[in-house]
Amino acid sequence: MHPSSLGKLIGSVILILVLVIAASQATYVIEPGTRGVLVTLGKVSPTALPEGFGTKAPFISHVQPVLVRQQTRELPTECYSSDLQQVNMILRVLYRIPESSVVKIYQDYAGEPFDSLVAPRVHEAIKEVTALQSAEQIVKQREAIKTKALAATREKIAELLIIEDIVLENITLSKELESAIESKMVQEQEAAKARFTQQKAQIEADTAIIKAKGEAEAIRIRGEALRDNPGLIQLQIVEKWDGRSPLVVGGGGGGEGSSANFILPLNQLPAPAATTSGSARR
Repeated sequence: MHPSSLGKLIGSVILILVLVIAASQATYVIEPGTRGVLVTLGKVSPTALPEGFGTKAPFISHVQPVLVRQQTRELPTECYSSDLQQVNMILRVLYRIPESSVVKIYQDYAGEPFDSLVAPRVHEAIKEVTALQSAEQIVKQREAIKTKALAATREKIAELLIIEDIVLENITLSKELESAIESKMVQEQEAAKARFTQQKAQIEADTAIIKAKGEAEAIRIRGEALRDNPGLIQLQIVEKWDGRSPLVVGGGGGGEGSSANFILPLNQLPAPAATTSGSARR
């Protein structure tokens, strides 16, 4: 190959490579769930770039991606209760960067604000909340602790970041403290059971008294009714008559001093004495 032709070929290849590199440097692609920060010769563009394809100045500009989708990070923390007991927690923090804060987050926190912004605020908030509660209350009221810590964290970070939630995955106390709390809870359950048994016995006693008073009142009313209406006894006898012919047996003569009459069924009468054959013939 002629030297001049070889030189032209090499020059063409170099030109194509430069054009390819320039083309690659002049374009960018921002993935879904992220926003881009355009930096040109060290100067940051004030507006975040949306996801998708775009162009930029080659060689002197670059695009830095910043996640705006929700992120989850685990955060171990150590705090102290109001009764000076050590409480170890494992938190899970759910947060995301709003689009309006993308450029500022990149400038101030290099695009990843958790370690330098989120974690210290969460530590501070959870320690403030637990310092006002005893260790037992922290264990029993973990949802209230989490709610207060979440509100305090949001207040400290303001609108720079969005804290979606704080999850208390685990709370660990010392073995001695856990045993003491467990023993106290057992005693409280036994006391509650004793109170329930006492209340049940009291209710049963009150029910028996009410029932006895009702029966006594019923007896009194029946007594007064019989006293005021002597014929009521005869009415009850007639109502309970089984259809057999009764017999009235008098207690004496028909005078005023006679005894009360009794109504007896005929089947209770003694059988008549059998008559002898001699007397029959007479």
